[in-house]
Amino acid sequence: MVDVLPASPSQEKLRAELFAHGLLIDSGVPGVVGQGAAFVEVLQRVDAMVTKLAAVDRPERMSFPPVMPRSLLGASGYLRSFPQLTGSVWSFHGDESAAAQQADRADRGEDWGVHQRMTDVALVPAACHPVYPAMARRGPLPVDGVTIDAGAALVFRHEPSEDPARLQSFRQREIVRIGTASTVLAWRNDWRARANDMLLGLGLDVVMEEANDPFFGRSGRLLAANQRAQALKFELLAHITEPNRTAVASFNYHLDHFAVQHGIALSGGEPAHTACLGFGLERIVVGLLATHGLEPAHWPATVRTALWS
Repeated sequence: MVDVLPASPSQEKLRAELFAHGLLIDSGVPGVVGQGAAFVEVLQRVDAMVTKLAAVDRPERMSFPPVMPRSLLGASGYLRSFPQLTGSVWSFHGDESAAAQQADRADRGEDWGVHQRMTDVALVPAACHPVYPAMARRGPLPVDGVTIDAGAALVFRHEPSEDPARLQSFRQREIVRIGTASTVLAWRNDWRARANDMLLGLGLDVVMEEANDPFFGRSGRLLAANQRAQALKFELLAHITEPNRTAVASFNYHLDHFAVQHGIALSGGEPAHTACLGFGLERIVVGLLATHGLEPAHWPATVRTALWS
């Protein structure tokens, strides 16, 4: 049985209200929800705002499926750093007899995973992961690098929770900058200001803080400390429900980690540096609903103008 992250009373109340109003649709599995029409419309409007903000960067658009080669989890270091969040895809590989046994076990409510084997694909944990090998296959990149908009991709992280702002499957709007160290760091810091202004303009109570990823285990604590010491990760935290703020956007500088892992080089032959930013679209929408009410038609005029203009 998988441990479910507990929810505070205010999170449980908001979750129940979102279900009752048809904004989110309960699947019976914590952190896996459907979305009603009003929720989807606001999410699409937030996504469009990010597109407008990114236009000045003239990014190249790419789209990837919600699965990727399983080998990338090892090549990127993700499996070592975040085994607790990883989702692999398993499938049936037996004969007719095994298929019948599998169905019988399922009918009895028993574990039928014994009839499954791991496939060559895994669920995408971050929208940027398929970008790096794609860039490596291009060979040496221009000296000014590239900017890739990976769109609002569906990603998966295995952390079931009753908190409506913490989903297992969600849309992450991610943009990646690849280039020299100074180029990508300046780009990341510029986006910190852009995103902060955008979310404040939507009436969200956000603050910018240094952060670290949820690295696993004893060695992970050292990685987290190094990440903070080098100011590699910042997050915008929104006040959605009590007791704590929730990260709704992140801004990450990877040094040359992904370039070395995948072989991404600039025209001079040196490893590229990379940075990425990600907006948690569902978290932003939940934050807007918690802040302004469950009926977007009655939101403040300034917020509606920003989203629907």
